[in-house]
Amino acid sequence: MIKKRIIACTAVPFLLASFSGSASAVKNYTIDDARHLSDALLGISDVTSADDINGDGIVNIFDMCTIKKNMLNTGEFVTTSYSATEENVKLVGRTMYRNDTTWLVQSGSAVEFTVTGKSAEVTLAGDSSINNGEDYRSRYAVLVDGEIIEDDVMNTSEKTLTLFDGETSRTSKIKIIHLSEAMNGAIGVKNISVTSNKAVPVYPEPKKSLSIEFIGDSITCAYGVEGLSSYESFKTTTENFMKSYAYLTAQKLNADYSAVSYSGHGIISGYTSSGDINTDSLIPDCYELTGKLSDYAENWDFNSHSNDVVVINLGTNDSSYVTKEPETRSQEFIKGYIDFLNTVRQKNPEAYIICTLGTMGDELYEYVQKAVEQYSISTGDKRIMSYKSTVQNITADGIGSDWHPSAVTQQKSAYVLADKICQALGMESDQIGLDVAADAEYILNIDPDKGGNAASYVGYDKSFWINMVTGGSSADAIEAEISGIGLKKGGGYRLEFDCTSTFDGKLPVQIKGSDGKIYFESEFDAVSEKSHFSAEFNADKDDTSASIIFQLGGKDSYNVTLSNISLVKIS
Repeated sequence: MIKKRIIACTAVPFLLASFSGSASAVKNYTIDDARHLSDALLGISDVTSADDINGDGIVNIFDMCTIKKNMLNTGEFVTTSYSATEENVKLVGRTMYRNDTTWLVQSGSAVEFTVTGKSAEVTLAGDSSINNGEDYRSRYAVLVDGEIIEDDVMNTSEKTLTLFDGETSRTSKIKIIHLSEAMNGAIGVKNISVTSNKAVPVYPEPKKSLSIEFIGDSITCAYGVEGLSSYESFKTTTENFMKSYAYLTAQKLNADYSAVSYSGHGIISGYTSSGDINTDSLIPDCYELTGKLSDYAENWDFNSHSNDVVVINLGTNDSSYVTKEPETRSQEFIKGYIDFLNTVRQKNPEAYIICTLGTMGDELYEYVQKAVEQYSISTGDKRIMSYKSTVQNITADGIGSDWHPSAVTQQKSAYVLADKICQALGMESDQIGLDVAADAEYILNIDPDKGGNAASYVGYDKSFWINMVTGGSSADAIEAEISGIGLKKGGGYRLEFDCTSTFDGKLPVQIKGSDGKIYFESEFDAVSEKSHFSAEFNADKDDTSASIIFQLGGKDSYNVTLSNISLVKIS
């Protein structure tokens, strides 16, 4: 069940409780005091005498007004320092507090807070990774009100950055995030300094109602997402977790997130060029740790934060080992995957587990599927599912370093995963960015009464090849159909595909509803050189089973190949 948190209200009961005696002595109240009072007024927590802020013997909305007034102005501007602890900031992902510094250990680990004042600074710290080569140090970003003011690698043991500075007070939201992966060091947040006249100038961003944990390898780390070519090797300077499908999925669903991801790692074997097993790079060996590096290899406190969803995206590196002897090693992989599922479930008893694989190759996906099925049957656990990730389209979407996913592929993966999470949790999905034809069925319809005769083949990349032997008397005598597509009323869609053909001319294409309604129709170029078609339309009603129809009849003895077919919801 998704956790629900109410962070504000417009109306509450006037009188909730009465107390004899008066409130305690005047004090400076914190954001935690305000939140406790808010929860008490809403009936989320018990009312206590400490909630009687104004000392009138009654706990009501006037106490909230008093605490708010108390937290506003102190009357003079003073400069105060704050540590990056839970009292002052929201901790995102796996972090560690050591030597008066909060270390952002994993990919995407962050601190988020709101600060009010005339000026504010943050002091960051570097660990031993500052001694790495320039392209292999820990990368971070600092955002003020959603705008990146600093994106750099940590090259010194300490650095102070100005968040803002001026003559008048302002309130801003701050995020400091670790962009590179845990195997190449961490980023420390040592101190927050603010000049303000507020009693509480720094306080945490509120937690969100949905929380997702991502467990993965280099794909989750966004390895090479900013690389210039597929031949560029690993650099932390081209890793950017904010362009990872994981971060983008959390953003789309307005969710908190945590990541545990290491490049080259797997379930039973990390990446191996020799085909021999690599047991030095296994996620199950470090999943229960804050970080794998010795400085951060402490047991992670799973009770400190619960997850609603856990996404496992592993197997890409295992493939380099398993596919060398699939008959025996596939069973080893399935067993290892099931063992890891048991661990994940133990640490996340209430979460929905979603397993995926395929972006950089789907050779092991059938074994992931079998592992999920066997685990579910043996344990009775129904809060688990699997789906095959969309394989990256290098031609259409580009490529990152070492053949890793581009930013476009990462974004497309996020759209698909967000929709899967919505399905799993029973949430409404807007389907924006989703290729609604991705799982559709490819069918060749031939009408012999109209004289049609043709053969077809669907490739591994879902290219649709059709050879017209006898075209028949009309265009609809032979139809290539992509069926079982869901459309939503009011949705805007973009149809795209590529075509090559021995016929030189134009052929009809349409989007047809399950009741025969035509939502869209046009013609596309069918010529010997690959041509690209793109057009947009709106659906004026819900339809659970629409189809893309390519009408290929009426012309004899030619063939056509339709590839990269997509129907993406754009609005």
